[in-house]
Amino acid sequence: MDRPTFLFDGDCAFCSSCARFIEKRIRPDADVVAWQFADLDALGVTEEQVSSAVYYVAAGRPVTAGPVAIADLLRRASAPWHLAGALLGLRPVSAAAWPVYRWVARNRHRMPGGTAACALPPNHPARAA
Repeated sequence: MDRPTFLFDGDCAFCSSCARFIEKRIRPDADVVAWQFADLDALGVTEEQVSSAVYYVAAGRPVTAGPVAIADLLRRASAPWHLAGALLGLRPVSAAAWPVYRWVARNRHRMPGGTAACALPPNHPARAA
């Protein structure tokens, strides 16, 4: 793997809109890929993992998820994004960001660009968190 990979849910319109924003505006030094089109085995993640949160995979580094993955992605971008990533990556900030991330994940069908198809099923692992 030459570049890190940021995985998102390509079946979700809200997530796809966010991914397009990341690619066009933030332009990190990472590949932004819908997990449905990624070789999950080669990346060392499972479908169960990536269906419940965004993931950041980089060679020689631990795999991260949710707001920590977003922080890792932002740190691979230019200013001011890498500064936002450094702040979000601080342990107290990322710990506080997890409840917000989970709320957004549960309500992504209500977010701008979201559709009814984005709604998580009642038994989805991300709903339990």
